[in-house]
Amino acid sequence: MELWFTEKQTKNFGITAKIKRTLHTEQTDFQKLDMIETEEFGNMLVLDGMVMTTEKDEFVYHEMVAHVPLFTHPNPENVLVVGGGDGGVIREVLKHPSVKKATLVEIDGKVIEYSKKFLPSIAGALEDPRVEVKVDDGFMHIAESENVYDVIMVDSTEPVGPAVNLFTKGFYAGISKALKEDGVFVAQTDNPWFTPELITNVQRDVREIFPITRLYVANIPTYPSGLWTFTIGSKKHDPLEVSEDRFHDMDTKYYTKDIHKAAFALPKFVADLVK
Repeated sequence: MELWFTEKQTKNFGITAKIKRTLHTEQTDFQKLDMIETEEFGNMLVLDGMVMTTEKDEFVYHEMVAHVPLFTHPNPENVLVVGGGDGGVIREVLKHPSVKKATLVEIDGKVIEYSKKFLPSIAGALEDPRVEVKVDDGFMHIAESENVYDVIMVDSTEPVGPAVNLFTKGFYAGISKALKEDGVFVAQTDNPWFTPELITNVQRDVREIFPITRLYVANIPTYPSGLWTFTIGSKKHDPLEVSEDRFHDMDTKYYTKDIHKAAFALPKFVADLVK
């Protein structure tokens, strides 16, 4: 008998993947966690029925969350990742030699535990001595931080369950306070096909706080619609004005200095959402 996992991405549309076996499943204190082995995408982390990451396509999301803001900031030394318990963003952050400390604040320790066990190629960098892992509420961590971080990355689930507060104007104001005077932040902001209002609302809220606010996109096959957006807010540094000598070669599969600029070239229907 064939086994298939289906994520209903809207009430009327979903994606499905043939699975070899279920590696782990449990109801944590915060969400339903499933780790499944798929035929097409390798091991896959699913939270509350939504695909979070897979071994095959994870590099796109993690590289685009990390490298766009880190190359935008001229000297990122102290970096915070909110969420991201699978460790993929942290892995990419540590590719930047300027980074002295990377703090991960993940509310659900079970995500960290089972990512280390079943997604070692993604979570392996969590043991690096430059990394501090905190199992805590990212919203509260931001609220209690002031003038600490050069770059903050919000690697959250969609705005449901434990992540709902991470899409509020108050949270973005807290991020601004937690950043240093020339700080940069980025957040994943879902997709323009099924959640256009979310993108418009986040862009509006971030623009009221950060003088430089931009939207960029990437292609991630297992995420709803495949076209994913990220919102970057910066106090001083424009991601479109990064000097050529800032870029340096590193081990990436998606991100390049050309992609850095091209990602901000939006399809018209997406650009219309943020006018």
